[in-house]
Amino acid sequence: MKNEVRMVTGLTIRPFIENDYEALSNYCLPIEQAIYTSLPLKVIEDYRKDKYNLPMVIYLDEDLIGCFALYTDKAGNQYTSNENAILLKSFSLDLRHQKKGLAFKTLKVLPDMIKLSHPEKDEIILTVHHSNVSAINLYKKAGFIDKGYRFNGEEGEEFIFHFALD
Repeated sequence: MKNEVRMVTGLTIRPFIENDYEALSNYCLPIEQAIYTSLPLKVIEDYRKDKYNLPMVIYLDEDLIGCFALYTDKAGNQYTSNENAILLKSFSLDLRHQKKGLAFKTLKVLPDMIKLSHPEKDEIILTVHHSNVSAINLYKKAGFIDKGYRFNGEEGEEFIFHFALD
C-alpha cells in the first residue's frame, strides 16, 4: 500500500482504510488518557469532515494497536508560521499495547515516513498537554524539541514540540 511503512519489529504504519473501522471500534484508551487525545473514531470522523486531516493506523503484526492523524493544510496549522510543517495530532496506543516501547518505535520511524509521503514538509509539529509528563518524556526521547512555545488549549496549557525533517 502507498505510504505504508513496515518495520522489522512487526510494526506497520499506514493510512486508515475502511477495513480498519471494526478494529478501531474495539480500541481501548483509559479515561485518564482520553483527556489528552482524541479517540480513534473521532479522528476518523474529523477526517470525513476535513480532507487535510489524514488518519493513520499502527499495526503490530495483525493487531491494530495505535492511531494518529497528520494535518497537512499549511493554512490550518495554528501552532507555527512554517507553511512546510506537518501537524501530528491525536497520537495514541491502545492500552493493551502500552509500556512495550511501541510508541517510541513508531515515533522514530515517523520522520522517514513523512519524508516519503510528504516530501515538501520540513518539520513535524505536535502539541502536548503540560501535565502529560509521560508523553512529554516520550516525545523528547524520540527527538522532538520543546522550543518554549505554548498554546492555551481547551484543557489548559499545551507545549508545542518540533522535529526538523532534514
